Amino acid sequence: MRLGDYVLISPEITHKSDWIEGRIIEVEDNPFVGIVISAETADRDIFFGKDCYFRKAS
Repeated sequence: MRLGDYVLISPEITHKSDWIEGRIIEVEDNPFVGIVISAETADRDIFFGKDCYFRKAS
């Protein structure tokens, strides 16, 4: 996943009932936890977490 890609964000991060769509605004290679992704939704909310909580939107 790269900057600008659209992704679905896991309910485990958003605390919503379903996956929501966002756009990647930052990708960090964290030496302690691995790849960390930050994504912004249409509502301008920003969520971040390990890459396992994100999947490519179709």
